[in-house]
Amino acid sequence: MTNSTRSRLGGLMMALLALSFQVACSQSGTDARPGPNGIKMPNGFKISVYADVPGARSLARSPSGVIFVGTRGDRVYAVSDTNDDQIADRVYTIAGGLFMPNGVAFRDNALYVAEVNRILRFDDIASRPENPPELIVINDSYPSDRSHGWKFIAFGPDGKLYVPVGAPCNVCERDDPIYASITRLNSDGSGREVFASGIRNTVGFDWHPQTGELWFTDNGRDLLGDNMPPDELNRAPQAGLNFGFPYCHGGDIPDPQFGGERPCADFTPPEMKLGPHVAALGMRFYTGNMFPEEYRNQIFIAEHGSWNRSTPIGYRITLVKLDSDRAVSYETFADGWLVGGEAWGRPVDLLVMPDGSLLVSDDFGGKIYRITYGE
Repeated sequence: MTNSTRSRLGGLMMALLALSFQVACSQSGTDARPGPNGIKMPNGFKISVYADVPGARSLARSPSGVIFVGTRGDRVYAVSDTNDDQIADRVYTIAGGLFMPNGVAFRDNALYVAEVNRILRFDDIASRPENPPELIVINDSYPSDRSHGWKFIAFGPDGKLYVPVGAPCNVCERDDPIYASITRLNSDGSGREVFASGIRNTVGFDWHPQTGELWFTDNGRDLLGDNMPPDELNRAPQAGLNFGFPYCHGGDIPDPQFGGERPCADFTPPEMKLGPHVAALGMRFYTGNMFPEEYRNQIFIAEHGSWNRSTPIGYRITLVKLDSDRAVSYETFADGWLVGGEAWGRPVDLLVMPDGSLLVSDDFGGKIYRITYGE
C-alpha cells in the first residue's frame, strides 16, 4: 500500500468518524437545531410540525384528506390525520424503488407520480394507502437525464397534466424541444405537447384562481457570480411563450456563451425577479380564508436555498404580492431555517389546506410544517 493510498484511506476514515459523531449527536438529542420556534413570521402566524416524512418534497391532497408526498429519493408516502387534531398520525410508504419520484398530483380518485423519465398512476389509492394498488405506467417517453430531471406536476384548469423537463446542464442548447420546457398531456398519458419553452428548471407552478393563467418559478443558471442571475417568477397566459433560456436570464442578462445568438427582446420577461440562486421551488396562490384578507390570491414561494453562493441565501418562504393580476412586490414571509450560515431546513413545496392553513415540506429536515393564523 502506497503512502498516498494510506493518506486517502485515513482521510476517508476521519470523514466517516465525523459523520458518525454528527449522527450520534442528532439521535441523542444534542443537535441544537432551532425547530419551528426559530421561524420568524408576521405577527399572528404560528408554525408547528404536521408530520415527519423523510425527504419530503412535493405535496398533493385527496378530497378525503390524505396528503401524498413525493421525494427525490426512491419513495412516495401517504400521510393521514385520522383524529383531526391537525397533526398527522399515519405515514405510509406507498411505493419504493422509483427513480426520483418528486412529483405528485391527485385527480379522479387516482394519484399521479412523476419519476424522471415516466409518469405513473395509482388508482383508488386514497382509500387504501396501507395496501396500495399496482402502479400503471401512463407515459414513459420523458428523458432520463438526472440533471434537473426531477419533476413537479399538477393538473391545470384544462384538465391536462403539466410536466416540466429541466435543462440537462447548467447552461446548454439541445435540439430536442422537450428540454427546458413545460409539457402537458392528457390524463391517460396521450397527447403530449410543449406548452412553454426557454425554462431552465421549474419545480413549482400554480394557476391564478381568477384568471386561470399559469405562473411558475424558474431557477437561474450558476457560475455567473453571487448576485446574478436572479431566479424568476414567470407568467404564461397562453401556450407557445419562450422565457429565454439559454440565451437570456432574468429578462435582461444575455448569456455569456449563447446570448449573441438571440437578443433578450425576443423572449417573455419574468413577472418578478427573485433572489439570486435562492432555488425558488414550490409556489401556490393562497386561496384559503384563515389568513388575513391581504394574503388572498397572493403567491407564496418556497425557497430551497443556494448551494454554491459564497454567502448562503434563501432557506425561507417569500411572498409576492399582486395588483391587477401583476406582480408588484417581493418580500420575506417566513425565515429562520438558515442560522449563522448553516441550514437546518430547506423548504420545498407548499399546500393550502381546506381550513386555510398552509403546509410546507422540508426535505433536509424531513418534516412537513403547518402554518396557521390566529389559532
